Amino acid sequence: MTRTGRKSWRQWTPAAIAAGAVGAAALVAPFAANAAVDLPDKTAAEVLALVQEKDVEAFSGTVEQTSNLGLPDLSALDAAGGVNGSPNDDDGGDTSPASAAMELVTGSHTAQVYVNGPDQSRLQVLDQLEERNVIRNGDDLWYYNSDENEAIHATLGDHEKPDGGTQAPHDVAAHFLEKVDPSTEVTVGSDRMVAGRAVYDLILTPRSAETLVGSVTVAVDGETGLPLGVAVAAAGSSDPAFSSAFTDISYEAPDESLFAFTPPDGATVTEVDPKDHQRGEHTHKETAEAEKPTVIGEGWDAVVVVPAGQQQIPEELAQLSTPVDGGQLLSTTLVNVLLADDGRVLAGSVTVERLQAVAAGQ
Repeated sequence: MTRTGRKSWRQWTPAAIAAGAVGAAALVAPFAANAAVDLPDKTAAEVLALVQEKDVEAFSGTVEQTSNLGLPDLSALDAAGGVNGSPNDDDGGDTSPASAAMELVTGSHTAQVYVNGPDQSRLQVLDQLEERNVIRNGDDLWYYNSDENEAIHATLGDHEKPDGGTQAPHDVAAHFLEKVDPSTEVTVGSDRMVAGRAVYDLILTPRSAETLVGSVTVAVDGETGLPLGVAVAAAGSSDPAFSSAFTDISYEAPDESLFAFTPPDGATVTEVDPKDHQRGEHTHKETAEAEKPTVIGEGWDAVVVVPAGQQQIPEELAQLSTPVDGGQLLSTTLVNVLLADDGRVLAGSVTVERLQAVAAGQ
C-alpha cells in the first residue's frame, strides 16, 4: 500500500528524529569507568582544533541511550491528530519520526549507527520487539518502523539536502560546540576510554545564569578527533541528565548493502513529494516567511519562538504542563517549553522567567 504525503521531508530527516531534547539533540548513555589513560597533554583550544580538523569519512558502531529529564516514559505516545502534521494525520494515529523523537526523550535505547561519507548514513534504533531505521543513500531518504510496518520515502533534489546526520554523539556534540564563544568556559578534564578508544574530555561550562545547562562533556577521540560521547548535566547537578556514547566503534567503511532499503512485503509506504513542498513554498512564500519560527537571543540563552498555529503539542505532553503567568509550562531538567496564552510556543534550555520575558517582548 502506497500513499502520497504533502509534508516536507524536513519533518522526518535524521535531525528530526532526535529533535525532542536540548533544542536538537539525540541519543544517550553515561560514560563507563575505564583504566587510567595518559594521552599527550593538550589545551582546550588544541582539543577543539582536533575536532575541527577531523577527517573521518566512514565509521560504524553501537550507541547506548539513557536519559533522565524528569518526564514519564513516553514510549506509548500516540498523539491524536499527529505531531507536527505527520503523514498519518488522516488515520488519527502518529507513528511518524516526529513521534519517535518524543519517545527518545525518555527511557533507554540502543542504536546502531553506520556512516559512509556525507551521502550515506543509517540510524537503526533497536527497542523491545521493534526496530526503527532512518536511512540516507544518495538522494533517497527512508524512515521505517517495524512495529507498524510503515515506511516514509522521499527523493531529494540538488536544491534540497537534509539537515543534520544520524544524531550519533558526533552530531550531538556539534550542536553544543557551536555554542563555544566567550559565553562558555572550555576546559579539559581527565583522559579516559570510550568504546575502546582513548579520549580527551572537553568540558563546556556556560557563563549564564539563565540556562538550565550546568555543563556539557564531550569525549573526543585522541587520535581521530571524532566525538565519541556527550554528557549533559543540568545546572546544580553533577549527574548527567542527558548523555550519549558509543560502546563500540569501527573506522572501517560499512558494507554498501546497509544503505540499500526495500520496504518489506505488506508495508504501508508514504511517498513525500518535494515538488509539492516547492509549490507550497512559492505559493505561500510571504506568509511562510512571516510564520517562520524565530530565535531570540544567542548561545545558551537562545529561545525558539514558534508562531501560533505552527506547532501542535502532543496531548500527552500538554497534560504534563502546569499553569504559569502567560500560559502553560512544560518543564524538564534541560528544556522548558511555554505554551503561551496567545498560541505561541516558546522553548529553550532556559529558565521559565527567561521564556516569560521573551513572550512579553522584554
